[in-house]
Amino acid sequence: MNLLVRFTLLGLTALSLTGPARAAEPAPVLLLGSFHFDNPGLDAVKFQAIDVLQPAPQRYLQGLAQRLADFKPTRVMLEYPESADEAVNQRYRNHLAGRHSLGLNEVEQIGFRVAQRAGLARVHSVDEQVPSDAYEALFANLPKRDPRLWAGLMAKVQELSARMQQAHSSQSLGQLLREANSPEADRENKSLYMRFNSAGAAQREYLGADSAAAWWQRNLRMYARIQAQAQPGERVLVIAGSGHTAILRDLLRSDAERVEEPVQQYLKD
Repeated sequence: MNLLVRFTLLGLTALSLTGPARAAEPAPVLLLGSFHFDNPGLDAVKFQAIDVLQPAPQRYLQGLAQRLADFKPTRVMLEYPESADEAVNQRYRNHLAGRHSLGLNEVEQIGFRVAQRAGLARVHSVDEQVPSDAYEALFANLPKRDPRLWAGLMAKVQELSARMQQAHSSQSLGQLLREANSPEADRENKSLYMRFNSAGAAQREYLGADSAAAWWQRNLRMYARIQAQAQPGERVLVIAGSGHTAILRDLLRSDAERVEEPVQQYLKD
């Protein structure tokens, strides 16, 4: 008998004895997009964020933390760099021990609260960066290379800034988070990059496409970190800026080994 055929028959026999391998259950992943509570004003769209330390937002955050803890996460991943992991987790340990008052940012206001209620000993970093000068090249060159495209982009940024300021001046924290996690907001987040994606294409410079690619690459790296944590048997909560979750949701929905836990049910008042 041919040696290759022999090995094949042996393999089929072993498979028939053991039966088909059972696929592991996809790991549930819950993505919560948020504006930055402690807004440093570094993003193109600028606004004065709602003060989440006021009594009404604090009541909402207490309830939100409990609802998210009811998801029973085994891992909580938050938007801070890996280089800050020990410092963040030291603050978390101090919080558990009653020696640290929660800071203004969503990492602590939501992340620490959920992790504590879920009985977790630590939190995990999800943030990543991509070494790239594509952003700088785009913003340095676009105004003179394509003034019309630049003017349209700046007009859209101003429109979004005004709209966000109006929302933060008039809506509750719950309303803001529901909107930040809506399909419409996800589409608008991604469409902003499509507005300048064609920049430089006529000259084969691809200023816009390279800049957009750097943003998607950063999110692909972040999603790779989620995949590393969201293994069979785990339940993973990820809290990140809504610009990230707009893309992370697309990646999660294309991942056969993980399953999305819909977020809107947790964002009720």
